[in-house]
Amino acid sequence: MMMHQEAFKKLDRKDVEKLLETFNPLFKGITFDPKETTVMAQDVSFYPSLRYLDIADYASVPPIHRFALEGKNHAIVLDWSNEPIYNLNADIPITLDAEKVCDYVRFFFAHVRGKNGRFLITENVDDIRWREDPPPNARKSIGQMLLPVMVSEQQDDGSYLLPVTVMFKDSLFKCEVTVSPGGLVSLDNEELLVEDIPVMDDTFGQ
Repeated sequence: MMMHQEAFKKLDRKDVEKLLETFNPLFKGITFDPKETTVMAQDVSFYPSLRYLDIADYASVPPIHRFALEGKNHAIVLDWSNEPIYNLNADIPITLDAEKVCDYVRFFFAHVRGKNGRFLITENVDDIRWREDPPPNARKSIGQMLLPVMVSEQQDDGSYLLPVTVMFKDSLFKCEVTVSPGGLVSLDNEELLVEDIPVMDDTFGQ
């Protein structure tokens, strides 16, 4: 998940019903039933006026998930493109520092998919969606390559540099993420570390 799993709060039925009155018309091709829907919410450090929502119907097979941001004057459905995020960054606007930018990078890559797939931030071996349990020596070897998300440098223009490790399909890469003060994200200097890792497809309930 995107930031701090322990920070999530489960909303009660009344709050779920109210939220779905707003969000159901915004979802394409699906309507959530409040009786079957679980909504987990948490505050967002880099958008102080908004909450992040994980909306799920576990009665469906497979479970259906949608993700959104909600505030007094905002209801934004995250659609796997960077457009709603970049629009919001200009509107709110986004507030970043050396700690908040780490949360933002996790959030961004959890919810933006490129034309060829997703780059999944991988900070420890439990972030990898193994198709089968790896041998202990392989698990240890890969674990030693993984990097925690943290700022390595802040440039003169205020941009943050963060070396990260990411899974792309079945391969592990080391990359450098650059985040501008306004929240623009670029990924550069990709270095292949390991390929043909036995992982599950990362698509789910979409």
